[in-house]
Amino acid sequence: AVIPMYPLIGIWGSDVKEKGVVRFSKEYAAMKLTIYLTLGAVIALVGLLWLYTAAGAGSFDVVALERHLHSAPLEPALQRIIFPLLAVGFGVIAPLWPLHSWSPIGHAAAPSAVSMLHAGVLMKLGSYAIIRLAIGLLPAGAAAWLPWVAGLCLMNILYGGLVAMAQKDLKLIIGYSSSSHMGYVLLGIACLTPLALNGAILLMFAHGIMTALAFALVGHVYDQTHTRYLPELGGLAHQLPFIAACGVIAAMASSGLPGFANFVAELLVFAGGWDNYPIPVICGVFGVVITAVYMLRFVRGTFFGELKPAFAHVRDAGSPFARLPYVILTAVLLVVGCWPAPLLRLVDASVRPFIERVVPPTPGRLALPLPTSGLTADSGRSIH
Repeated sequence: AVIPMYPLIGIWGSDVKEKGVVRFSKEYAAMKLTIYLTLGAVIALVGLLWLYTAAGAGSFDVVALERHLHSAPLEPALQRIIFPLLAVGFGVIAPLWPLHSWSPIGHAAAPSAVSMLHAGVLMKLGSYAIIRLAIGLLPAGAAAWLPWVAGLCLMNILYGGLVAMAQKDLKLIIGYSSSSHMGYVLLGIACLTPLALNGAILLMFAHGIMTALAFALVGHVYDQTHTRYLPELGGLAHQLPFIAACGVIAAMASSGLPGFANFVAELLVFAGGWDNYPIPVICGVFGVVITAVYMLRFVRGTFFGELKPAFAHVRDAGSPFARLPYVILTAVLLVVGCWPAPLLRLVDASVRPFIERVVPPTPGRLALPLPTSGLTADSGRSIH
């Protein structure tokens, strides 16, 4: 994934400017992304080679390794050494604070289509690998280190949100917003309960759709106005009513309003994480408030107020073909937000066996039914 991202940003991207002054160049953004992700890959590779040697299974096949380590697990002390190598190596892609700074500037310098792929695909690779490899193969190491990951998630959520509030470039706002939202994903993973992990995986999907919608809107605004600097914009809803309506929808979805997929996912993370990490969950709720602040500023500063004479020529997405991508992304957010059961049922079918395998049962803990109606085919199943 790193190799194509470098030319996509370094060649076809654009410098990030504020008030006509270059804040950083596209070459700088591409090189920083490459260095960070390559460093993370090297760290993860060291962990994978160590795991291969220590396991003695003679295979890199994940399924074979899972079976072998289930019957002959590594010593907990060794797992506690290897796990942070995998968690940090893949956490760079997630991106986990404080190794996140490559992501917002990569978003800002990339073309809009590349930003959509960056947020919807590239960032999710790290979260998936943490679940599938780091936790799935090293459960004892995960039990020791995940509380620290939960603490770092707070910095993702709160620091990323506060920095997004201070940005003036539209893409940097969405870029730091993505880092903040990925904190919720990592928090759900760190909680390692069925509800929270279902929420984390659903949020990976919902965030990818929502951020793709936001970057597509920013791309249209920049194409028409040739600026992404927030103080220079304003009043575009007069000329771009359809794009403005989609911008409001993206802001509401990002802020976690009911009816959107992000709301369902974040609610599952909060509900599933309350027993294990109540303080991070409470702080995460404040992160939702911060999100609402910068997203409302984004909408107000871009679309509302008086239309500036320089933008009297801008054109809306007028044809059905031009509007189709926005309609599809919006429809997905609304359909999954109002009817999440089919997608959650698909996710839950893998999450429950995974949790049962990596989390030892706790004596004395009550079994509670999953509080989402119709989530599983077997309504009598319960979770610890």
